This record gives sequence, structure tokens and C-alpha cells, in this order.
Amino acid sequence: MDFDLSDEHRLIQQTARRVSRDVIAPRAAEVDETGEYPEDYFQAFKDADLLGITLPKAVGGSEAGTLALAIAVEEAAKFDCSAGLMLLLSSLSTHTVKFFGTERQQQEYIGPVARGEKKAAFCLTEPDAGSDVANLQTRARRDGDEYVITGQKCYISGGPIADQLVVFAKTDPADPKTLNAFLVDTDMPGFEVTSIDRKMGVRGVPTGVLTFDEVRVPAANLVGEQEGLGMRAPLATLNSLRPVVGARGVGLGEGALDYALKFARERRAFGGPLTDLQAIQMKLAEMAIDIEAARMLVYQGSWMVDQGRFGPEHGHMLSVAKAYATEMANRVASEAMQILGGQGYMMDHPLERHYRDARQLMIVEGTSEIQRLVISRALMTGNLNYA
Repeated sequence: MDFDLSDEHRLIQQTARRVSRDVIAPRAAEVDETGEYPEDYFQAFKDADLLGITLPKAVGGSEAGTLALAIAVEEAAKFDCSAGLMLLLSSLSTHTVKFFGTERQQQEYIGPVARGEKKAAFCLTEPDAGSDVANLQTRARRDGDEYVITGQKCYISGGPIADQLVVFAKTDPADPKTLNAFLVDTDMPGFEVTSIDRKMGVRGVPTGVLTFDEVRVPAANLVGEQEGLGMRAPLATLNSLRPVVGARGVGLGEGALDYALKFARERRAFGGPLTDLQAIQMKLAEMAIDIEAARMLVYQGSWMVDQGRFGPEHGHMLSVAKAYATEMANRVASEAMQILGGQGYMMDHPLERHYRDARQLMIVEGTSEIQRLVISRALMTGNLNYA
């Protein structure tokens, strides 16, 4: 068992760290305040070849793997959780096609995302179906050599600025087995960004309601070109990236702890710096323990995905990583703010932003409650066994 990063992983870490310090850190507060999509982040990621980390070399990616992506996301999220999400989206929006698409679909859909020529989004959640994926109601009706897509998707990260989408829809809304994925260009007639959300945090990446009003797509845009993907397509995509969502939490926690520690060293109270006070020392130590435990779970989960171990029989460990790391981010952001006292509550410091951003992580890509259902199911079936 080797806990050292490879030379390739270290290079990606150094590259992501440089981009984060040079491009993201100086702009993070402004991006949060304006809510404008940071195109400069995207271009910096593109120039550094960080957009195709998990994607095949044959279509322009680097194929460095999920652990490499988690490391890059961790570095970006230290300064801005939106930046970590941008990197994550390059994989979330393409893994369905990577796993189940044809060679042609991978070239035409994944290639432009890996090369930074286009932005894409993963369209699963609906107004009446979030965690309950089987209840999706978006319809894809076959009409000759086309499918006609009708329905709405909501809270779609990056949807309002996407050039292309992978859209989940059923040929029969009453039957979960008829769920399939379709490739949709956002300039197709009938597609509309109906509204853009006003969010508590992670404001750099817009989410919104996407409406499909009889959008006609060629039958060749059915992922895999044969019906019958069912639930395995969205679940495989989400499972493969659960640890990377956790990596956003790890990075956020590290950024919050680093800022609180620097502040505590400089702020004086009761005749010395805050770091002389045992109450503050204990908080800092607990935060460090939490971060280190979360990082190990995230790296282990990412390694499992790279070994091809992200099917239903492995999902519980990916859920453990996602749940622990994202909840850790909330705890650490809260404690870091507490160390700053009243100043931490002010927008002059980044901790109130970290606090708001962290709260999203326990909801997206499977809530903490859903992760616990997955874990408890593994316990009940004996798939997770401590005997």
C-alpha cells in the first residue's frame, strides 16, 4: 500500500496550485460578489491542460485518472469552490458518453470538452425528481430518425452557459427501464434556458432551469445508439465522481483552515496571539484531523474508481468519501469563522464565502441522506461487513 503521489500526480498538483494562486485567488471574492461566470478561470484551466484529466487521450484528454482530477479540484477549491466545480463539470458532463457512448459520439461530444472548445452540462434533476431518479418525467418520443424531447431540468450546474448537454429522458415516463441519455446542442430549436437561479453560494458557476419543448435530435444522438441504458448510466456517472465532489470539500476545508491559522497568529488577545490560547489550538487541531481523514477517504475513493471499482457493489465506499468530506467542509468552515469571531462574519474575509459554498456540497450529486441510504443498504446486505 503506497500513499505517495506519483510524479504525474505531483505535476498535476503543482500545475493546479499555480493556476489557483495566480488566477483564482485574486478573483474569488469578485466572482462571488458579481455572480458572473469566470471565463478567465476556464481559459487558465484550458491552457494548463486540466479540463480533460479523466478523459481518453484518443479524444484529446490526458487520461490521468480520477485521483488526478481530485487532486486538481482540491487545489482549485482552496480559494474558490466554484473553480473546483468547473473542473469537476468537465468530467460530470462527459462520463456518461465515456462509459456508454460510441466511438463517434466520444469524438464529437467529449473531444471538444476535453480540449476546452466547448462547455457541457449533465442534465438529470427535474422539478419533481431529484434524489428519486426513477421518477424522471422528461420524455423522448421516437419519430422516424429522430427523438423528440419534452420536459424540464432544474438546478443544472453550468447549464445556462453550456454549448452541449447530456440529457436523461424516458421513452415511457412510467417505466424507469426506458431511461436513456441523449446528446443535445443548446442551439437546437425548442431548447431554452428558462431561468437562472439566485444562489446562496458557489455563484461563479450558474445553475438554472432548462426547458425542452419538442427538441428534435437525431436518433444517432441516443447515447450508445441503442435504447435500454436504464438507471445504470446516471448511477455509473455519479458514482465515478462522488469522491471528486468530496475533493471540493477537502480543498475548501484546507483553504478555511489556512486562513484561520494565519489570522490567529496575527490577532492578539489576552496579551498574546490567539494561537497561544488552548481553546483555539484545540479547534485548529480538530480541523486538521477532520481534513486529513477526509482526504484519505477521497483519495481512496478516487483510486477505487481508477481501478474500475465504481459499480453498485462498490458504491458504499464512494458514498462514505462524499458524505464525510462534504460534511467535514461544513464543520471546518464553521469553526474557522468562529476563530475570526465577528470579523469572520464580514465579507472582508473569505470565510463567510467558504461557509456559504460548503453548504452546497451536502446536497449536490446525491444528498448526505442518499449517501447514508447507500451505506446502510451495504450494511444490511453484508456488502459492507465488519465481522
